[in-house]
Amino acid sequence: MGYSCSSYLINIYFGIRSVLATLVENKVVPDPFYGLQNETIIDIADSGREYYTFWFFTTFQSKLLGNQHLDLNFRGINYSAEVYLNGHKKVMPKGMFRRHSLDVTDILHPDGQNLLAVLVHPPDHPGRIPPKGGQGGDHEIGKDVATQYVQGWDWMAPIRDRNTGIWDEVSVSITGPVKIIDPHLVSSFFDDYKRVYLHATTELENRSAWVAECSLNIQVTTGIEGNICLVEHLQTQQLSIPAGSQVQYTFPELFFYKPDLWWPNGMGKQSLYNVHITVDVKGYGESDAWSHLFGFRKIESRIDSATGGRLFKVNGQPIFIRGGNWILSDGLLRLSKERYETDIKFHADMNFNMIRCWGGGLAERPEFYHYCDIYGLLVWEEFWITGDVDGRGDPVSNPNGPQDHDLFLICARDTVKLLRNHPSLALWVGGNEQVPPDDINKALKNDLRLHPYFENSNEISKSSEDLSAVSKDPSQYLDGTRVYIQGSLWDGFADGKGGFTDGPYEIQNPEAFFKNDFYSHGFNPEVGSVGIPVAETIRATMPQQGWQIPLFKKLPNGYTEEVPNPIWEYHKYIPYSKPKKCVDQIELYGTPKDLDDFCLKAQLANYIQYRALLEGWTSHMWSKYTGVLIWKTQNPWTGLRGQFYDHLLDQTAGFYGCRCAAEPIHVQLNLATYFIEVVNTTSEELSNIAIEASVWDLEGTCPYYKVFENLSAPAKKTVPIVEMKYPKSKNPKPVFFLLLKLYHASDFGILSRNFYWLHLFGGDYKLLEPYRRKKIPLKITSKVFIKGSTYEIEMHVENVAKKADSRSLTCMNNFIAKQGNGDFDMASLEPATSGTDEKHEVGLFQRIFRCFTKENGSLKVTEVNGADVGVAFFLHFSVHALKTDHKEGEDTRILPVHYSDNYFSLVPGEVMPIKITFTVPPGVTPRVTLHGWNYHGGHTVH
Repeated sequence: MGYSCSSYLINIYFGIRSVLATLVENKVVPDPFYGLQNETIIDIADSGREYYTFWFFTTFQSKLLGNQHLDLNFRGINYSAEVYLNGHKKVMPKGMFRRHSLDVTDILHPDGQNLLAVLVHPPDHPGRIPPKGGQGGDHEIGKDVATQYVQGWDWMAPIRDRNTGIWDEVSVSITGPVKIIDPHLVSSFFDDYKRVYLHATTELENRSAWVAECSLNIQVTTGIEGNICLVEHLQTQQLSIPAGSQVQYTFPELFFYKPDLWWPNGMGKQSLYNVHITVDVKGYGESDAWSHLFGFRKIESRIDSATGGRLFKVNGQPIFIRGGNWILSDGLLRLSKERYETDIKFHADMNFNMIRCWGGGLAERPEFYHYCDIYGLLVWEEFWITGDVDGRGDPVSNPNGPQDHDLFLICARDTVKLLRNHPSLALWVGGNEQVPPDDINKALKNDLRLHPYFENSNEISKSSEDLSAVSKDPSQYLDGTRVYIQGSLWDGFADGKGGFTDGPYEIQNPEAFFKNDFYSHGFNPEVGSVGIPVAETIRATMPQQGWQIPLFKKLPNGYTEEVPNPIWEYHKYIPYSKPKKCVDQIELYGTPKDLDDFCLKAQLANYIQYRALLEGWTSHMWSKYTGVLIWKTQNPWTGLRGQFYDHLLDQTAGFYGCRCAAEPIHVQLNLATYFIEVVNTTSEELSNIAIEASVWDLEGTCPYYKVFENLSAPAKKTVPIVEMKYPKSKNPKPVFFLLLKLYHASDFGILSRNFYWLHLFGGDYKLLEPYRRKKIPLKITSKVFIKGSTYEIEMHVENVAKKADSRSLTCMNNFIAKQGNGDFDMASLEPATSGTDEKHEVGLFQRIFRCFTKENGSLKVTEVNGADVGVAFFLHFSVHALKTDHKEGEDTRILPVHYSDNYFSLVPGEVMPIKITFTVPPGVTPRVTLHGWNYHGGHTVH
């Protein structure tokens, strides 16, 4: 995984989840995320803490050799515990966010068989849930150093056991007489990033009764191909460690010339080096080892004088922040590497470059950070303070934070040590919409003060006269490389002074995001909106009573109020209307008939809403804004608001609206001015580019077509190009489609493609309803590659209706290859093939291949017949398990699936390449299904 490990480590998989999650897994209690079943589970406020005080038992084998030591490690217990190993009791101190490492060498069984029992106690102040819920319940949980969301929020139901349990990794590690503890790696840069120094400091503990003569080694390697590594540096230092003592050792700095740098998503590659530290003890050999993936990068931030927003730079390059707020992967703390990888890759797929770990959730785990390192997501890590639980709310909460301030600081410092070596970690923040109590805030400011190398953008030369100012090695700091901000509304975020100036959190008219008066400050840390999932998710997470769509209640003022059913209400549904401010964005397409109709129309609204949000912010890049974080990207349970993918890991159309809008190079329509704009967030100027703008009506004709040539776009700028004239022309259609393509004039290579459906001012999309009856002919070419249980399918979807006008470039879809995330190696895959002899015995995978390919080759061509001419609108793929005994309402989806694009539309003659990647469970045959605005029944691509 790329983070620390001892020379011999065994994971013990008992109880690595909350008590409630264990009870759910064993079907002792119903799934609290399904329907209203959470209401049937007894709450700790009613049961008392003893009810959720649980024993965990396991055994493990371990026989030690001479001079070996065994540590029992807990990376997270909520909230306190007694540990019994072979009958010997050890009391664990309180605090959810602290590691525990117990040297149990002297109490191991001589025969190697060891019995471990752990009694875990809930938080001291689990609190009570008020009848109307509220942000953080009655706020009692804020007296402890624990997750605060567990008492419920306006997006989350209460967690009945308050996350009691052994919720993170448990392991045993075996070392020799000397142990390596929490190395700290730092890189410093000089000569315009040509000279780089790696600094490393580690703690060393000698557990023996004699002086340990040690060889301390540091090795830096980089992967070249496969398992081949290139050794960049190897250094050995000799030192003596007194008996029974702990010392800090700083290596002489290692020099690198022009190393590969780590860049955020959209700015370059995420280059990582493996740093390996070992300690050999004379007379023993290798005593301990530690390794970590490390990225050379420098991150800076300051308050921008032009916008007042916080401006981030990575390796000297300004980065316009477009990202989202993150709570945690799962509300019951069912955490896994596999889920984390999907979560983070989804964020990278949306072209996001930052994730904010909100203060009411977790201090995120090393696995989370590992994948942020791999996929290039900067992380804003927040400590466990929120305005609602620590100073606001009903009843008004206590601004003094947790009762035990020393415990808070112990947990904070330990969290810093756990996470500080990850290049993705960008900044520390004291709290959400609140600052920590004065003494905690002062301590954090001191502990996390910047080393002089990182205090400002001006490099410090390595001349002797300057060294006195920086004589302390930066790796000797607790961190020293990242800024600490006292709260999410301070110092360049929102109004910068703590005013409650984030949000709004509801549906908006799409053009509002582009207007100058929409948001008044340079960096919005939270702006939120809707997020209903697809109908299959509703059916999979709710009984039939929950399949009823909201009632559309007409108000005297002409607006519509949505009245959801009680299950949707419980799952925190947020409506698609805002009476007096925003007309219902679903009803624009006509009043929905049933769940499928409602959810499909909601996806149309999701796509428009979130694309407009990000395009509106990007339209004002650097002139008004330095960044935005959407509230929020996902739900830690089966919630119905603020998400781009649901808890089952199926994406909403908003996911692809974001993916489109946040492209590093992007062409867009300013919905307020109707100017076509080019966004270039890269560090290179674009020259000899052109834009093709074509309008298509519902009859399949193209009443407007323009090409704007000889254009250029400066680096890191948004440039208005030309005003769209079509809506002002004679007899504009009430509903029309607009296709924008930005391309290289030299080879027609498409840099950005953006498709809009639009209505005239004051109108609606109701004419799209009869458009559903159109039958647009499609041609789908597919090729399947399989590696183990992982499928990658390359699709080409073509609208073969009447070809576009000869002047149009729609048939020249020469898409520029974008930098991949490195998670799938096409070169290692074999095309799916099958023999021509039906009686020939074939393996399981070959039988599966036949679902996708012709028997005489690896390509399959599927024709979707239709006699109409027009846009193939809102096409979307899904992947299902092929089942002959499929029951009505059964969820057959294979999830997660990674799509290069989805919810896309094609004008006549246009071809779209789509890549689909997924992993199938054992024995499952997959099928890929195409749906669209014109294809209600769906079309299966076998």
